[in-house]
Amino acid sequence: MLYWLTALSDGGDFFNLFRYITFRAGGAFMTALIFGFIFGKPLINVLRRKQGKGQPIRDDGPEGHFSKAGTPTMGGLLIVGALVTSTLVWARWDNPYVWMVLFVTLAYAAIGFADDYAKVSKQNTKGVSGKMRLALGVIIAVLASLWASLHHPEALQYQLAVPVLKDTLLNLGVFYIPFAIVVIVGAANAVNLTDGLDGLAIMPAMIAASTLGIIAYAVGRVDFTEYLDVHYVPGTGEIFIFTSALFGAGLGFLWYNAPPAAVFMGDTGSLALGGALGAIAVATKHELVLAVVGGLFVVEALSVIIQVLYFKRTGRRVFLMAPIHHHYEKKGWAEPTIVIRFWIISLILAMIGLATLKVR
Repeated sequence: MLYWLTALSDGGDFFNLFRYITFRAGGAFMTALIFGFIFGKPLINVLRRKQGKGQPIRDDGPEGHFSKAGTPTMGGLLIVGALVTSTLVWARWDNPYVWMVLFVTLAYAAIGFADDYAKVSKQNTKGVSGKMRLALGVIIAVLASLWASLHHPEALQYQLAVPVLKDTLLNLGVFYIPFAIVVIVGAANAVNLTDGLDGLAIMPAMIAASTLGIIAYAVGRVDFTEYLDVHYVPGTGEIFIFTSALFGAGLGFLWYNAPPAAVFMGDTGSLALGGALGAIAVATKHELVLAVVGGLFVVEALSVIIQVLYFKRTGRRVFLMAPIHHHYEKKGWAEPTIVIRFWIISLILAMIGLATLKVR
């Protein structure tokens, strides 16, 4: 919105700063962070009053989680509120990729909110049925995938870019949309599965989003794409403003979610963040890179899949409990130890992901 102030500029004054994505990204970060600090405590107080007993705790979960009973959920409202508000203030409204990512974020947040509300109101851990969540998630992903594909350059439409190899494109044709759907839906559910310990999901999501934001900025500039040997996707640079807002919103939320958490993000936040990561990857044509920078989420999801399939086949378990962070809890690791070590892994994977932007 503030980009419109450039109309008041003569090319060398303060208003000219709003032309620069980096300046607006910094503004988006600070706006989202301040939003989180201002509205965090009041929102938690409202959630605590409305929810009473807070988020239901699984009976078969780790014993240490029973002490968290009564902690309110739906803290994702703080993240999404800060993120959307900041993005609308600082991003250009004529950019299709910004609207696509915002659409996915809000739509998945709505699914998560419905699920959280059902759990809290009924005081059980079932919430909205898995089939309904999946069906709605797929519909959202179909619309987002088509949206992005229609705005990609003709040479990149329905193509899968291979990291590091700029000249390598795999023409998926009609199969690209199903592939993009898997990316978005998979990312949303993977982050959702990771959200099981205080602070565990939010920091890796912030790290992955920041990495994808840097990539979005790079692939949105023709001079950078030539230097870094990546495909040029005009317009994606504005996504950097969204990811900067996400980082600020994440820090604001983490202030209250740090152990012991005063609020849980719930499915409202985890589905929204995961969907956003998937949407950004599709928009920037870096779907495969998401599997690297979001590798922690991939491992968490795979641990559940492996556990379920192996148990159905043999009646035995591979892990003490899935997702894998619960496995380490069962082994006696302290919760902060698991969280911080997983953060470190996320940072390492982010650096590997950035290395795909090879410099000649």
